[in-house]
Amino acid sequence: ALEMTDRRALGAAAEDAAAAHLAAHGLTVLLRNYHCRLGELDIVAHETPDILVIAEVRLRSRRDYGGGAASVDARKQQRIARAARHLLMTRPALAELRGRFDVLDLSPEGTGYRIEWIRGAFAA
Repeated sequence: ALEMTDRRALGAAAEDAAAAHLAAHGLTVLLRNYHCRLGELDIVAHETPDILVIAEVRLRSRRDYGGGAASVDARKQQRIARAARHLLMTRPALAELRGRFDVLDLSPEGTGYRIEWIRGAFAA
C-alpha cells in the first residue's frame, strides 16, 4: 500500500508542476482532477477567454519509450472525451468555448521536471 501512496504523491506533485507551467504561460486553471463516472480530467484551463484546454498530465520515470502523446492511447482518449462531455453538460458556459485536448509530458529533471507541452495532442 505504501508504494501506491508514493505513486499518488508523485502524480500529485507532477500535476502541481503541470498546472504551474500552464499558469506561467498565461492560462487560467479552472479545475483540477475533475471526476465523473465516465472518467477524469487532470486539468481544465482557459487559454484565452474563448479557448478551453483540457490537459492530461503524464509522468514518466524514463524517457526511453514513446512520447507523452503516445502514452495517451485511444481508450484513454475516449475516457477523457467522455469526461469532457460530462463537464460541458454540467457547465453550459464552458460548452460555448472552443475546446482543445493537450498533453503535458513530464519527466524528472534535477529537482523539478522537464515538461513537454503538446498542444492539440488529440482530437475527440
